[in-house]
Amino acid sequence: MKRRFKAAVVLLIKGFCMGAADVVPGVSGGTMAFILGIYTRLIDAIRSFDSTWIAALLKVDIRTAAARPHFPFLIPLGLGIIGAVLFFTHIIPIPRLLQSHPEHIYGLFFGLIVGSIVILFIDIGPKSASDGFELLLGIVIGGVVVSAVPTQTPDTWWFVMGSGAIAICAMVLPGISGSFILLLLGKYAYILDAVGNFELTIIVPFAIGAAFGLAAFTRLLSWLLHRFERPMLLVIDGFLIASLWVIWPFQQRNYIFVRGKQRLVESIPVAPPWDSVALEALLLAACGIAIILVANCYSGRRTRRRGP
Repeated sequence: MKRRFKAAVVLLIKGFCMGAADVVPGVSGGTMAFILGIYTRLIDAIRSFDSTWIAALLKVDIRTAAARPHFPFLIPLGLGIIGAVLFFTHIIPIPRLLQSHPEHIYGLFFGLIVGSIVILFIDIGPKSASDGFELLLGIVIGGVVVSAVPTQTPDTWWFVMGSGAIAICAMVLPGISGSFILLLLGKYAYILDAVGNFELTIIVPFAIGAAFGLAAFTRLLSWLLHRFERPMLLVIDGFLIASLWVIWPFQQRNYIFVRGKQRLVESIPVAPPWDSVALEALLLAACGIAIILVANCYSGRRTRRRGP
């Protein structure tokens, strides 16, 4: 019982970290899940909501329906995410801090991601010539996404459904923000207005697209991670490297106003001004790297001590 409680508390904290990441423009919960070492487990947990689970619900087989998904993993993680979103939007508002201290916030996340890239690259093991192709593929795909600009798109039901599928896929990929994808597709304000006005003709196609996209993409990701773990980790490492383009603390950032709030649509890295703010941001980045390295060493010692 004590071990289960401790595991739930750890997941609650990790969910809190994921929720905090979701509040920062350009950073996704998938990125933080990867940093925290629970990415594959998260994908498998989402994938556990399968046809067997749906059949159990339809048969009112509560025992099977309750036991099949990874609820002991998902519930504390979800509570942590919700708690973080509420905490960092109402008590310590990160969106407001991003307006007043963007270099500091992005500096910390930049360090966390750099540390994760280094640790992942080391954990992958001995390198081969083909590894460079997979890493470059991830960098190119991620770079195309993060450097894209918003475009005008149709408001038809099929495009709204497709937008939901694409956005949810991006949300579970490290290094890519789902809300940023909606901005690129020209559907961020459209979907938010629909939710605010409860327009079911827009919400339903979007939700259906998101549900199908999540179900299909998590199965594909799970299959790839379990059968082609090394190439996939290299591609994901490439995504993380590409995300540094928009996470670099010193940027010329362009925003648009959506429902009265600023939303990041374009970031162009610039050289640090070399003042006290730059020094503080770089120190926070170093702290972020140190946090990841220390956490990785601690995790490694625990694994070796306990065995497989």
